[in-house]
Amino acid sequence: MSVVDIKIPSPGESITEVEIGSWLKSDGDFVQVDETICEIESDKATLPLIAENSGKLKIILNEGDTAGVGDVACTIDTSGTSPENIKTDNSAAEKSKLNETSSGSAKSIESSLSADATISQHSIAYTDGHPSPAAKKMMAESAVSNLSGSGPGGRVTKQDIQQHLSNVPESSSSTAETKKHADSQIFSGLRNIKRERMSRLRRKLAERLVSVKNETAMLTTFNEVDMSAVVELRSQNKDSFLKKHNVKLGFMSLFTKACTEALELFPAVNARIDGNEIVFHDYVDMGIAVSAPKGLMVPVVRNAESLSLAQIEIEIARLAQRARENILSIDEMEGGTFSITNGGVFGSMLSTPIINPPQSAILGMHNIVERPMAVDGKIE
Repeated sequence: MSVVDIKIPSPGESITEVEIGSWLKSDGDFVQVDETICEIESDKATLPLIAENSGKLKIILNEGDTAGVGDVACTIDTSGTSPENIKTDNSAAEKSKLNETSSGSAKSIESSLSADATISQHSIAYTDGHPSPAAKKMMAESAVSNLSGSGPGGRVTKQDIQQHLSNVPESSSSTAETKKHADSQIFSGLRNIKRERMSRLRRKLAERLVSVKNETAMLTTFNEVDMSAVVELRSQNKDSFLKKHNVKLGFMSLFTKACTEALELFPAVNARIDGNEIVFHDYVDMGIAVSAPKGLMVPVVRNAESLSLAQIEIEIARLAQRARENILSIDEMEGGTFSITNGGVFGSMLSTPIINPPQSAILGMHNIVERPMAVDGKIE
């Protein structure tokens, strides 16, 4: 019997402990080498725990437990046999037994085959579409059922559910029915309470935001900008841009490029304070705020000043997708020199965004709307 310890990996130089997020496999499951078996949460990102060997899983640390780097999260018994091998061995043994007892009565053989069929059907019914713990929670939240899984043995994974949700258009009738049901619950006098454990990332984010407000002298200024030229530029070029670069021309790349030009003129805004010194950067690593399932993420577009609009759009799309899938690495979120947050996607007109330390400033862009304005004494 050979048992391998699976230890908590190091997420980064400054991180010494993590929290067990969710197990994607159950205790006693057979796991394959290089398979993701658990999600662990650090102060900055959600990271995968990978099976280093194939075998039977024994979970040691439970969901929500805090562990240090190097602690044993689980063990894998490499002498364990996969369900496929067990099924093959059982089939071979049964076949041999039937051959040895071929002189037996037809009734006995018929009974044996019937028992085999029952076992086989039971096995298929359990594995086909059986969700992992994380997938099961997501299915309940999304009201999804009867999915065919792409994981080992037909197991439903989080990726299967995300793919299903992206392919199913929202039905206006079902939306109306859901709203009607919600309204009926509200007016029926129900007073339910739901408690949900905050992820380590979200707790850390809350602590940092409060700390920044208490420890920095923040000043927010509000300015209106005539976006007519930018809107017209985008409208005239979006089709040809998409055809040439295979990516849509959005406002974020234009905002980012404009910021890099402004930061070159005002380098102090692209600087940070380190003790009694001001550290200036001759490059712009632009943080882009992204709303993700587990909280606000700020991945970084490196050397934004040297990128084209198309390159910026491609990188923003890549980082945003990784943020929504909770697979951003620590390196992809560290070292920004300036940040942009776009409240306009939520219809927001004004806000007071909080600085992402140790940066010196953040730009909040908001909703673009049409309204009459006085220009050179005329209403336009």
